[in-house]
Amino acid sequence: MAITAHVYQVFIAADPDQVWTAITDSEWTSRYFHQTSFVQPPEAGQPYRTVRPNGDPAVEGLIEEMSPPAGGQPGRFVQTWRVLYDTAMAEEPPSRVEWTVESAGPGLTRVRLVHGDLAFSPLTWSRVKDGWVWVLDSMKSLIETGRPLPVAVDLAEPPPATGGDWHRAQAVESNNSAWELVDMQDRTPDQDEELLRRAYAAAYHWQRAAGAQPANEARASYLIAKALLLTGQPRASLRSADRCLAVCRTNQLADFDLAYAYEARARALAALGRAEEADDNWRQARAVDIADPEDRAIVQADFAGVP
Repeated sequence: MAITAHVYQVFIAADPDQVWTAITDSEWTSRYFHQTSFVQPPEAGQPYRTVRPNGDPAVEGLIEEMSPPAGGQPGRFVQTWRVLYDTAMAEEPPSRVEWTVESAGPGLTRVRLVHGDLAFSPLTWSRVKDGWVWVLDSMKSLIETGRPLPVAVDLAEPPPATGGDWHRAQAVESNNSAWELVDMQDRTPDQDEELLRRAYAAAYHWQRAAGAQPANEARASYLIAKALLLTGQPRASLRSADRCLAVCRTNQLADFDLAYAYEARARALAALGRAEEADDNWRQARAVDIADPEDRAIVQADFAGVP
């Protein structure tokens, strides 16, 4: 699964066929896409390369899918993406760009662009984040008015590629994708391994994320405890649950963070056959006051059915 994707959407006053041509035809891309053009017309299943007017390489990859819009169905253009114009970025693994082109009404097209597979490409993640905004706006301007945008003057220094904002984005995506596997029934051994990797990745990135709070550390430890228990490792799960509870106590975290810390300990202890200790932790979990009614309902639902 791709981790951390930039997602964009723009509406263009044109038919889907016109927009599709603007995305895949070099005569168009050379006018709005930093003057880059395809060396050969793109074709599904074939490698591609784009170049600048002076012949310098820009991007290369593989065209994974190329399905023009037809019969009311959206068009999809999927390409792997490896930057060639920057030596450091060229050393990062390829990412993936997915274009979706679909009608949003008579004379109106919606373009959705997802640039993913960026978890191990922090430089690319940082550089394309705002770059795609200008490219899409310039394409929209060219199609609607006949004129692309003038070249933007970047007055601000870009944030460090592996700075706190990048780590925060990685943490959020790792956390959310781990919970998708937590909720999955009948996971395979490979999916169990993937769950553990995502849980530990979330903790790693939260530790370095901009604006991270003690609650993020507690929740990261809780997720690891959950993942370890689900993958048959109750002793290791208990250690992470202990760490979660220690963070709550040290930083005076109460409410649902504290309730779930006790819940994690209770489940790990039960799995280890330490029933009396498990019961005691369940009692403490249920005794925590949850102020927000919605949070309280979620906690009660999670604890339902436990003796």
